[in-house]
Amino acid sequence: MSETETDQSRSSVPTLDIDSDDSHTGAVQTAAAISPARDAVELVTFGCRLNAYESEVMRDHAAAAGLEDTIIINTCAVTSEAERQARQTIRKLARERPGAKIVVTGCAAQINPDSFAGIEGVSAVIGNDAKMKRESWTNALFGGGDEPTVLVNDIMAVRETAEHLIEGFDGRARAFIQVQQGCDHRCTFCIIPYGRGNSRSVPLGVIVDQVRMLVEQGFSEVVLTGVDVTSYGPDLPGQPTLGQMIRRLLALVPELPRLRLSSLDPVEMDEDLWRLVADEPRLMPHLHMSLQAGDDMVLKRMKRRHLRADAIEMCRRARDLRPDIVFGADIIAGFPTETDEMFENTLACVSECDLTFLHVFPYSPRPGTPAAKMPQVPGPLRKQRAARLRELGNQQLDKLLRTQVGQTAQVLVEKDNTGRTEHFTEVVIDGPVEAGGLYTVQLTGIADGKLTGRVIS
Repeated sequence: MSETETDQSRSSVPTLDIDSDDSHTGAVQTAAAISPARDAVELVTFGCRLNAYESEVMRDHAAAAGLEDTIIINTCAVTSEAERQARQTIRKLARERPGAKIVVTGCAAQINPDSFAGIEGVSAVIGNDAKMKRESWTNALFGGGDEPTVLVNDIMAVRETAEHLIEGFDGRARAFIQVQQGCDHRCTFCIIPYGRGNSRSVPLGVIVDQVRMLVEQGFSEVVLTGVDVTSYGPDLPGQPTLGQMIRRLLALVPELPRLRLSSLDPVEMDEDLWRLVADEPRLMPHLHMSLQAGDDMVLKRMKRRHLRADAIEMCRRARDLRPDIVFGADIIAGFPTETDEMFENTLACVSECDLTFLHVFPYSPRPGTPAAKMPQVPGPLRKQRAARLRELGNQQLDKLLRTQVGQTAQVLVEKDNTGRTEHFTEVVIDGPVEAGGLYTVQLTGIADGKLTGRVIS
């Protein structure tokens, strides 16, 4: 999956802490919050931004079905660690909430439903296609038998992306909108296509309606997300490209202040998208690249569609069009057969591309993938290489932060006086601000890896 930004969150009403570790299940640190409510639907979301969007759809469906005392676990399969944490959470909740209905869904549940159905306390396992259908979320699903209900179909047979309108995102300042689902590519390390199916695109009209609704709800920033976003469009009438869709979206929703994109493939940016980078101020100057490695042999063995030079050229062209643009990237450390020299090439690529926000995780073999059968890099060495990449990422971030001190920025406040600039740098604001608000902020310094600032208007 191209977008490996990973999160674990649990939401409903007032929260209390749940045990979690800070390992990198996909790309960034996991975190969790838990609601004590017994008369509502609660959600635990692992994984990418697409999962965050789908959790909101499920929240609406489950509420409409009248479900109570129900916990939905939306799993991730991008790494074995992500699955381990999901199973650990399920068992913990089953012990602490013996009367609750526990529903397991998401990529891990789609790929291996029986393993989750076998966990004591699980009431139902729902696949990725079924979870998006309102009729799946009825009390009839929990018929009271001794065995959990398993509602999982052949994801590869799904040809359309279900259309949904959601009214908001619980506890979030920015909204994630699904524009694409599934993936037609078969990277050797990735199991996600077997959880998501083949690529399907959401029609422009549905996207426009959703963005308009969210803007009316007060959201100032929308993130377009999917499994392989740059594959948008060939299955739709007229075969629009991602750039064409975005240009039309921004023209039809002029009141949207900020638009951000999730992971992009270095060789699949279309010319309309490049023109948007150059001339559309509402498209944020922060792009995230599905890089995975910076060595050509590793990329070839991963069955990626780009080479090292393609990533460097993408960054060069973007900066020629918009000099202030910044980049993040997903990188796998310790892919099978990766030598010290190959790893050094990846480190050098980070510097040559001048990447800032690195989503790094050690390679995790997924059963059934070609990479799992290749000669493996020892686990401790994978972790060492991941640590070196993260340290380089910290240095790159610090370099960017130092260039921004003294400037002004538009900051979208997320929570606790903390927000994000147009470049996605984190800012702690001195003074009263409201979550979800956009403020002009003077950036005054750096503390603990974040910018500091004060509101000037």
